[in-house]
Amino acid sequence: MSLPPLVEPGAGLGAEAARRYSRQVILPAVGPLGQRRLAAARVLVVGAGGLGSPVLLYLAAAGVGTIGVVDDDVVDLTNLQRQVVHGQRDLGRAKVDSAADAVAAVNPHATVVRHRARLTSESTLDVLRGYDLVIDGTDSFPTRYLVSDACTILGLPCVWGSVLRFDGQVSVFWAQPPPGPDGVAEPGVTYRDLFPEPPPPGSVPSCAEGGVLGVVCAVVGSTMAGEAVKLIVGAGAPLLGRVLVYDGLASSWREVRVRPAGDRPEITELVDYDAFCGLPPAGVDRGGAGAAGEDAGTVTATELAAMLADRDAGAADFVLVDVREPWEREIVAIPGAVPVPMAEIRSGAALPRLAELAAGRRVVLHCKSGARSAEALATLRGAGFTGAAHVTGGVLAWVDDVDPGLARY
Repeated sequence: MSLPPLVEPGAGLGAEAARRYSRQVILPAVGPLGQRRLAAARVLVVGAGGLGSPVLLYLAAAGVGTIGVVDDDVVDLTNLQRQVVHGQRDLGRAKVDSAADAVAAVNPHATVVRHRARLTSESTLDVLRGYDLVIDGTDSFPTRYLVSDACTILGLPCVWGSVLRFDGQVSVFWAQPPPGPDGVAEPGVTYRDLFPEPPPPGSVPSCAEGGVLGVVCAVVGSTMAGEAVKLIVGAGAPLLGRVLVYDGLASSWREVRVRPAGDRPEITELVDYDAFCGLPPAGVDRGGAGAAGEDAGTVTATELAAMLADRDAGAADFVLVDVREPWEREIVAIPGAVPVPMAEIRSGAALPRLAELAAGRRVVLHCKSGARSAEALATLRGAGFTGAAHVTGGVLAWVDDVDPGLARY
């Protein structure tokens, strides 16, 4: 169903604006009035990454007057394959700064509000207040629940998207949408209706672990920007109660209906979303309950280097297991690691082999950054490998702290 325009129109269009947006203004669903609504709109984009990049560029090009951008990260070389608001010259810069420059290059009339911060339960409501619409392009489950719950409390619509590998999803969440032209209000739908419970920690890889094709971000992000424009001007039928699922390998879209969950909790305050998603408190590694060490099941990269030296000298004996995929090992590997893919550990198929490899020795696991190896550690300890441990920071920590000449990915 269609919804009324989200934003009241601003001042009339000047000659320059009429020319700049002429191809958009001639659309009957937009027109001069819709363009004035865009100019008056205040849109917050959470995340200046793969999805936030096309969203920011297309909102600016469409004439959205005020664009807020939330991100606490800096530009890294690995970002440039898909995060198109950042370039080579931006390496090391705050993403909100390079994003603001990219927006200004597209449309100098857009006002960019920079929020260089990580959203928390204490800060999010204050950041979101004053915006008409929120766009969530993050890849963190705690942040997704946080943003959706904050929008529920503030009564804001949220355009959400996600990408992984060759796939993407887009939807619109709004806990209490206004009535349509017929006076009937559609049932509100939130992120909690799509995912009532968060997945187990480590079960869904991030883009850093699972990878993503850059152009998938462009497809999904531009669709998110289109949903935002539709909501602002009141055009068409937004994706409220529907999720578009994109398959980049098949070049196909399919639609999944989402209905309000009957047991959805009433959201009146923001909670600890790391705890809600099963993540440990800050400073506690996922592989154990406290400080690093054998009891906690954690080993640092520098500790691993010393252990390997002792093993080579015959002063220690353990088996180092790499749970990454074969293609990851082709990029970079820790010498002496035995490959056992994570999928085989999850299924249990690798347990007999690991028992044979260990033969009474301690098992030390590693992956790219520590998330998968922490999950593998939990599985092994549950299977009786009580002395097992994993490498905090994974092979990336090995590159940073032990062998900087190796490749990062």
